[in-house]
Amino acid sequence: MWFGIISLFPEMFKSIIDYGITSKGIKKKLLTLNFWNPRDYTKNKYHNVDCNIYGGGSGVILKAEPLIKAIHAATQKVKKSVKTIYLSPQGKQINKLYVNNLLTYKNIILICGRYKGIDERIIHSYIDEEVSIGDYILSGGELPAMILIDILSRLIPGVLNKKSSNDTDSFFNNGLLDCPNYTRPRILKNKEKVPEILLSGHHKKIKKWRLQQSLGYTWLKRPDLFKKKKLTKEEKILFNEFKNDFFKKNL
Repeated sequence: MWFGIISLFPEMFKSIIDYGITSKGIKKKLLTLNFWNPRDYTKNKYHNVDCNIYGGGSGVILKAEPLIKAIHAATQKVKKSVKTIYLSPQGKQINKLYVNNLLTYKNIILICGRYKGIDERIIHSYIDEEVSIGDYILSGGELPAMILIDILSRLIPGVLNKKSSNDTDSFFNNGLLDCPNYTRPRILKNKEKVPEILLSGHHKKIKKWRLQQSLGYTWLKRPDLFKKKKLTKEEKILFNEFKNDFFKKNL
């Protein structure tokens, strides 16, 4: 997957280029990141990239012309069909369905806004979609862009060492949260023990326990997700067992 990133601060992306899963994807040549800075398309590299808002009011927005030139440069680089996304608090929020749909695109341009945003005419003429990571305001679109790249990179075949690592993650685990996980030591501070089932070596029972815990944890932590889940006959039995045990321990 190829990403063309338009940002006033491309240096911020060094963290995902040098570290973590995204870095592995880049080294394996499964992921490519190219950058365009709107400042490079102004008469003065350190000025003329933003301006006051027509009609008055506080704050500034990014000017249209430098952004248009940067978008054109990015589009010319890939020379193939490309999806252009503007990271914006006014956009649709990222979720599992959106991410899966986005995987059908091999070339994506990400536009990182700054200040109070960008000229509305850019959105009308050059943007395919506005995308948000939540109902709050950040200083710019760089962090949301990095989050989106990280999410997508995990789903590109070959980036993760094992596909099952992603299949069992929260939200990608059949719409459920992940089950609780444990590692060494078996007993923590002389009292907290790893559940015996995980030490049994009985893989079928472990798989069933993990499903039951995922159902229960989703019910407890994200009831909104649980309401959307259509349970199979087996899942209903496992969930009812979890719920009964939960109430026994907490009443």
